[in-house]
Amino acid sequence: MMGRPPPIPPVRSSGRWNKTENLLFWVRTGSARVRMEDSPEFRLTAGEGVWIPATAGNSWMVVTEPGTVAFPLLTHPGITAEALPEPRRFTVPDGWQDWLIQHFNLTVTPLTGHGYSQDPLVDLLRGSGRRPPTPEPALPKAGGARTVAAELLRNPALDLTVAAWAARVLSSPRTLRRDFLAGTGLTFEQWRLRCRLGAAVELLAAGHSVDQAATRVGFTSRNGFARAFRQRFGATPHEFSRTPAAQRAVGDLARQAEDLVRMVRDGRTSPGPLPATRTAAHTNDSHVLCWAYRGGGYLDIGERRHEWGRGGAIWIPAGREHTTGVHENAISLPLGNATTDQLHLTEPLHAQFSPAWDDYLMFCSISARTPVRPDDYDPGHILDLFAEHVAAQRALSVPMPADPRAREVALDCLRRIGTSGGTGPDVPADIRRAFRDQTGMSYARWRDAARMRIARDLLAGGAKPVAVARRVGYAHLSTFSAAFSRFHGLSPRAYQETR
Repeated sequence: MMGRPPPIPPVRSSGRWNKTENLLFWVRTGSARVRMEDSPEFRLTAGEGVWIPATAGNSWMVVTEPGTVAFPLLTHPGITAEALPEPRRFTVPDGWQDWLIQHFNLTVTPLTGHGYSQDPLVDLLRGSGRRPPTPEPALPKAGGARTVAAELLRNPALDLTVAAWAARVLSSPRTLRRDFLAGTGLTFEQWRLRCRLGAAVELLAAGHSVDQAATRVGFTSRNGFARAFRQRFGATPHEFSRTPAAQRAVGDLARQAEDLVRMVRDGRTSPGPLPATRTAAHTNDSHVLCWAYRGGGYLDIGERRHEWGRGGAIWIPAGREHTTGVHENAISLPLGNATTDQLHLTEPLHAQFSPAWDDYLMFCSISARTPVRPDDYDPGHILDLFAEHVAAQRALSVPMPADPRAREVALDCLRRIGTSGGTGPDVPADIRRAFRDQTGMSYARWRDAARMRIARDLLAGGAKPVAVARRVGYAHLSTFSAAFSRFHGLSPRAYQETR
């Protein structure tokens, strides 16, 4: 699939909450507002989520800005019900994002999720519940600043100037400062101080003396360390190490600092690899479109296996018993359905999307499988993304010759029309006779019929007549319009106006 994806529209959606499951609403990109009855409104930006227990209210409202991809994730009724009885905001670490997307996938598809557990979700939510009102600094997103942050997390005692750090990551001091502030809301100096204090908490909790902790995290004086520690945590380092109550009050900061270090150092905040999953053999009443966001998957129909990799999409034909699956650390999402009236399909139909389409296709999947969708949502819009592929497939409904050589010529012609607009070289006389005898049309007439079928469907999908003319092999719009009018009884533009 070439070209750029359409813009992601805003969403304003609401309804009654009649489910027993809890809701975890996560914003992957953009921003959103979420509100449940009798609960405060949560304003979320990219990377943030809100946990809403099933008991929070009977109605809900979601409003998103243009360009937003936000996942509504249902969880088991019993999960964390006692630990988190109230709505709660939390931050989603990078290592959790694909896990949450896979969680969404397993709740809206027949994939079994064998080996997949919601237990890690409990850890994520409980971890967020333990976090104090003033969380430790987030990691900056820009590459150079993130590298600096990682180095400081590994060794907070490093005392390089901003200029020296910038030279290390091939940046400028001004850019490095700007990236820290934009990515974390803190200046470089503020971020480094919080990093050092978090590491100091960890050391003190492990039994190190105040002087040892101060030195190991980069403070040059005991008094300076004590002053900064008290301003941050409300207790001196000595009080923390001697008073159980004070230790409990800030002990959670040590765990959070440890999580932050592990996330950068060895990814241990990630819930682990995604297991391979597959469906049982089943049949769909409608055609289903699946897309591989990560890794690869497969479709088994009869004795044949269809494989697709990153960015690959495949229409699974209705009425065919099949099994689908994804490999380990892979994610495949459903993008939508099409009825047998909308799409003539007897065999799988493949397409390929570039990574630039990721956000839009996730939005399509969410809209197709949840109530979080635009007011003017059209379930059939997914067919527009495949206008050319669908048109080529529909052309297969023209009579096909039975002779193997003639059939291969017919398929080659369809492939050419569906990809380059060309019709191929002249065919031998015996092949022409096979077309006339077995389809009731001369080869030229059969070829024109196929071109007009494709042209009709492209026009129905909203393509401009001049683009359709080129697509099906006509050099001039006037020639195409005349041929279309002879075949369909009205001009291309008139045909579009009747749709």
